Amino acid sequence: MSRFWSKVVHDLTPYTPGEQPKLANLIKLNTNECPYPPSPSVLEAIHAATTGDLRLYPDPDSTALRQAIADYYGIARDHVFAGNGSDEILAFAFQALLNHDGPLVYPDITYSFYPVYSQLNGIRAEHIALEADFALDLDKVPDHAGAVIFPNPNAPTGRTVSLEAITKLCRRLPDRVIVVDEAYVDFGAETAIPLVKDHANLLVVQTFSKSRALAGLRVGFAIGQPELLAGLERIKNSFNSYPVDRLASAGAIAAMEDRAGFEHDRQRIMASRAWVTEQLTALGFDVVPSAANFVFARHPQRDASELALALRERAIIVRHFRLPRIDQHLRITIGTEAECNALIEALKEILT
Repeated sequence: MSRFWSKVVHDLTPYTPGEQPKLANLIKLNTNECPYPPSPSVLEAIHAATTGDLRLYPDPDSTALRQAIADYYGIARDHVFAGNGSDEILAFAFQALLNHDGPLVYPDITYSFYPVYSQLNGIRAEHIALEADFALDLDKVPDHAGAVIFPNPNAPTGRTVSLEAITKLCRRLPDRVIVVDEAYVDFGAETAIPLVKDHANLLVVQTFSKSRALAGLRVGFAIGQPELLAGLERIKNSFNSYPVDRLASAGAIAAMEDRAGFEHDRQRIMASRAWVTEQLTALGFDVVPSAANFVFARHPQRDASELALALRERAIIVRHFRLPRIDQHLRITIGTEAECNALIEALKEILT
């Protein structure tokens, strides 16, 4: 520890990102990145934007990007906020919208950035325990909640909640902000974006990192009524007035416009997920039903950390969380068909 750190930094337990090893011939199934490259139109748009204009700051309002997102979802541009990945937008939301007298409520098994942001911002958190099958029951959100946040689908479990359940929660707590983190929504869940028009307390956050294959560009967006977004704007303009750079904006717009390419890759990933689930089940794994681009699985007779190590020895990396209730599960990103085949063949070898 450094004597120069503030007390907040001394006390902070930072988020641990998925490993990004520099190994040759590695099958990387640990960080939920898209297994397929971005749309060719994305690369063309980035190349076209690589001009002398890079000497200029980008549009602080990300007007063109926000318009492309608004057009895609059939909403007004003033209902869209853009930022450097969904993580930045979530960080803004924790500061602007989620810090109240009542506790911030989120699942006990969820995206591990939530407790970090809570600690960093001095937010008192309260957990909802997931059911034995990892389902999230939003009826268990207490009435004394100061705000609520949860992923849909959840991470790392991949399970979903219905739009009916989200609507019911928004109506029950009309004066509390409800944030739905939809990083994985395009792989089988229903987006809550259509609910925003009727619920001033609902903020829906998405990313270009997963289904649109742009993790390297760091672009995300939030959909909400202007009153909510104004809070995010105040934080953004107190921190970084130019969040989305010119190249990232150009690439993200092109990705949003290539609907056919997006649908093709999305369907491929979902088909591979179904196949991987079937194969893992045949090998004796218990697989949690997933609507994400990963599966969450455990083998009743084999230790998860030992399985992860055995896979690593075969140049396949998956994510193992040493946390209560899930320390015997592995989160496995859905890769290409060849990568999925290699995973299953490796597990067959390990389990024999």
